[in-house]
Amino acid sequence: MNDFLAKEFYHNTISDWGISLLIILGAIVAGKILYWFFGNIIKKLTEKTKTKIDDIIVDMVEEPIVLALAIVGMWYGLHRLDFPENWYLFMGKVYHILIAINITWLVARLVDAIIGEYIVPLAEKTESSLDDQIIPVVRKGLRSVIWILGIIVALNNAGYDVGALIAGLGIGGLALAMAAKDSVANIFGGIMIFTDKPFKVGDRIKINGFDGTITEVGIRTSRMRTLEGRLVTIPNSLFTGDMVENVSAEPSRKVILNLGLTYDMKAEQMEKGIAILKEIAKVNNDVNDDYMVSFNAFGDFSLGIIFIYYIKSGSDNLDTQTAINLEILKQFAANGLDMAFPTQTIYHKKDD
Repeated sequence: MNDFLAKEFYHNTISDWGISLLIILGAIVAGKILYWFFGNIIKKLTEKTKTKIDDIIVDMVEEPIVLALAIVGMWYGLHRLDFPENWYLFMGKVYHILIAINITWLVARLVDAIIGEYIVPLAEKTESSLDDQIIPVVRKGLRSVIWILGIIVALNNAGYDVGALIAGLGIGGLALAMAAKDSVANIFGGIMIFTDKPFKVGDRIKINGFDGTITEVGIRTSRMRTLEGRLVTIPNSLFTGDMVENVSAEPSRKVILNLGLTYDMKAEQMEKGIAILKEIAKVNNDVNDDYMVSFNAFGDFSLGIIFIYYIKSGSDNLDTQTAINLEILKQFAANGLDMAFPTQTIYHKKDD
């Protein structure tokens, strides 16, 4: 057995390889135990405190700490083995990058959680909708900045000349700009939305055949919940090239109702019908005062009355129309005003 463990495999004995493997596995197991400890012990203790900041910190640091423990275990497990010098240099760069990325992950999680816990609720309490649109953009932008800085620090710690890398990117800058022209157009479209304000979060709009409510406005894309309940992601450049109809911005919703009464109606009954329609519109609190009623047609099989009214902004369109139509049926029936339906009377002349 000792002879087997003493055999060399890639410049290290099997015994050394086994010990390194045990160290790495031990670090992973320790990380799992630490994760369980955070979830079952530390979190229960922080839940008893009045402040939420400790709950956020514990929730956000537990996974990066477990990853850091695994990285340390890999470092000690592999560093004790005998490798060529260039392999040690390569591993050193990898570890520096992993540590920097882990710290960046921790910072990004903490900042995002603090914004979500404290800043977003404050914005929701304000009457203005501008902060509701800006905060998601700032939140994503801040997270992107943290990751960009983290990657730069990681590469710098690994010994790479970040300045030279950035300068090298300038060589392909033109090609990159051509490839990213759609993204740039979308970003300018997002800026246009924030400056011109053709709509805001919560508005119902119509664009490019889609009809729905805006749920999120981003710097590159916006999201709409259609009337069918589907989520549509719309590039912001579309808002600069197509016409946008803001349904929520309309002061009122116009409704045109054509009614037909039977030809046996007398003039007094037609006047009664017109008066009933005016009274229905007058007493309904969801209808504006600029309604119109007119006896406007002698149709093929009915006497036509046109009823035009405007539903106030903020009122439910369907509920208001239902209430108006039901009231028309009730009052017309109560006053003997019969609705016409397509009929045809045929006169036959009999020859003597």
